[in-house]
Amino acid sequence: MNRILLAAAEVDSSGRAVLHGRRARHIREVLRAQVGERLRAGMLDGPIGSARVEEVTADSVRVTLELNAVAPEPWIDLLLALPRPKALKRLWPQLAALGVGRIVLINAARVERCYFDTHWIAPEHYEPLLLEGLEQAGTTHRPEVWLRRGFKPFVEDELEAHYGAAAKLLAQPGPTLPALPLPDAPRPLLAVGPEGGWTDYEQAQLAARGFKPFSLGPRTLRTDTACIALLGCLMSNQYGGKIEQ
Repeated sequence: MNRILLAAAEVDSSGRAVLHGRRARHIREVLRAQVGERLRAGMLDGPIGSARVEEVTADSVRVTLELNAVAPEPWIDLLLALPRPKALKRLWPQLAALGVGRIVLINAARVERCYFDTHWIAPEHYEPLLLEGLEQAGTTHRPEVWLRRGFKPFVEDELEAHYGAAAKLLAQPGPTLPALPLPDAPRPLLAVGPEGGWTDYEQAQLAARGFKPFSLGPRTLRTDTACIALLGCLMSNQYGGKIEQ
């Protein structure tokens, strides 16, 4: 936990908050913070700064927040063919940590229908994992999650409205392509298919709407491996080799 995150409802009008549970235990047992120390803190979906420890008890920690800096904004969105539940569970915190702004989980020809029965697409299960990723990365902006059970309806009815002016990248195993420059705004959209890849029809539909092919090479990767590798490559290109802290 590299930044203590709080929801707005936890903080009173004077900027004070009382933490319980895992955050309090982390402050006591891992950070071993003493009264008067300042810890990295932030408001969910808001600013970042510090929290001054005012009191430490056996089951709580009282802090006063000073949040006066802007958290890094999300820099990319992800159109992701719904992966296997175990892979999706592993991905949630990683996608939040890597700065994805919106995750569109979509059906595709090679997505098993039973994947949509998993509890890992329910907010009460994935939101704690997103929070874990934000705490690790030290940022605050939670990814927005969309679930779309139809590939064709999303591509035909929603894609242009939300991403008409954005750079769009289509990930597919194949010859490695040159690095693609990403504009600052609007956020680009990266499409990552099932482990078997997008079908020819799906590739054609996406290409017709401005998606440009992007590949790390001929190896077929698991979805979670591919997402992290692709985002890491694009992040390096976006930030000149430096990951924003």
